[in-house]
Amino acid sequence: MKKILIDSGPLIALFDSSDQYHLAACDFIRANKYPLISTIASLTETLHLLGFNRNAQIDFLEWVNRGAIEVHNIEGSDFKRLKDLTVKYRDLPMDFADACLVLLAEKLGLNVIATIDRDFSVYRINGKKKFEVVLS
Repeated sequence: MKKILIDSGPLIALFDSSDQYHLAACDFIRANKYPLISTIASLTETLHLLGFNRNAQIDFLEWVNRGAIEVHNIEGSDFKRLKDLTVKYRDLPMDFADACLVLLAEKLGLNVIATIDRDFSVYRINGKKKFEVVLS
């Protein structure tokens, strides 16, 4: 079954009605038929950036709790690859949440991502394969 990685940008937009991407994020979630995959790093980033609104944070946590997203762990053995990715893309710069999503794409063999982050047009999976961005 096809799965889609999801970055923090669409998640923030989904729970922040003042975000310029709010309607696009809502439309994407309504139309999406595939499981969404992310990491605790992206969820942490989302919660941090929703920090202006405790109710939005609570709604987001409830949405995740109901199974809206599969959350994958980052293991201790992954940190070498995360460091290598961060070094490779230091000119962007790549943040930790993005590095975790690229790593997850490599581990799970995924290349489709819901994001509003243009950096994913530069990032490569295993140094070669492009991401297919389904929300930008």
